[in-house]
Amino acid sequence: MQDFFFNKVVLITGAAGTVGQELIRQLLRLNPAEIRALDNNETELFFLGERYRGTHGFFVHLGDVRDAQKLEDVCTGVHLIFHAAAFKHVGLSEYHPFDVVQTNILGVENVIKAARRQGVERVIFTSSDKAVHPTNVMGTTKLIGERLITAANINHTVLGHRLSSVRFGNIIGSRGSVIPIFEEQIRQGGPVTITDANMTRFFMTSKDAVKLVLEACVLACGGEVFVTKMPVMRIVDLAQAMVDLLAPAYGFPPQKIPLQFVGIRSGERLHEELLTVQEMDRTLETERLFVVLPSLRGLAGKTNYSYKGRIEQPSLRHQYISAQEVPLNIKEIKHFLLANHILGDFVDLEKEVHRQKRRHLHLVNDTQAGLA
Repeated sequence: MQDFFFNKVVLITGAAGTVGQELIRQLLRLNPAEIRALDNNETELFFLGERYRGTHGFFVHLGDVRDAQKLEDVCTGVHLIFHAAAFKHVGLSEYHPFDVVQTNILGVENVIKAARRQGVERVIFTSSDKAVHPTNVMGTTKLIGERLITAANINHTVLGHRLSSVRFGNIIGSRGSVIPIFEEQIRQGGPVTITDANMTRFFMTSKDAVKLVLEACVLACGGEVFVTKMPVMRIVDLAQAMVDLLAPAYGFPPQKIPLQFVGIRSGERLHEELLTVQEMDRTLETERLFVVLPSLRGLAGKTNYSYKGRIEQPSLRHQYISAQEVPLNIKEIKHFLLANHILGDFVDLEKEVHRQKRRHLHLVNDTQAGLA
């Protein structure tokens, strides 16, 4: 991987988002020649530029993937594109479908055209588990994005130029995810609102997600969808684990924080899928990935879909759906949150509370010993 990215010019769209920022952090360790960070969020892009002020080869570009000319300009001389820009919130997408189409579908088309005209070697599109049997606008646009990338790869006639997708689960702790929402509800003393007691989700950290994006970029033969393996959690168990960890930090006994079930919102579904039954017939497996080969791969010429670390006998014989995987229990979820520093300063706050309590107890004991 170090050799692959060395001295490359890389463009990241959606660079100010959770995945984009983690991509920048990990790529800088691999010594690319240049990283171009594109985003339409002026404030976050400004802070991103300040964070890496003076970093050799790092440049921020204010722009939108809807702007085809801007994309073409910023793609000049680029070797690799990581396309992470998207509208991702299911609820908002249901109410603003035309805007989502502009970014999540036409934006992908603009990236493909710019990459083709500028001779970009590889394009990696970040998709979502919601693209599998989509039940909402966001998932539908992500599915079309995957299909656009695969079709573009078939029609991309330049030898060695490849376009592929990576399909994520939920990035735990990302902005707008349940982690900051649950944390704020716990801070206020509850209730912690949960849509359904049986709801399950695939989760992964931004660090692991980006590591697998980089791995997929190296492995890509063209047109595939790389599906990352990840743990499953019941949302009610995640909520309880967070209550147990955070409530003491805010002065509440965990048992005093109620959980409230509010029902599934528009566009949501009870369980998430990462692979369909139809895709299993053309899926290969490596240690950390499932690789869905293009259904029209015969049109792509004599592509040799071969991957380092391939498992000859795939372990998964059914659709990859969160309801059929063994979920982490509450203890395992706590370990996952703490080991990956998902709760950040909040857990540090809890440690400080316990430290102060221990200090107070020692003072009381010393005082009582002196009186005796």
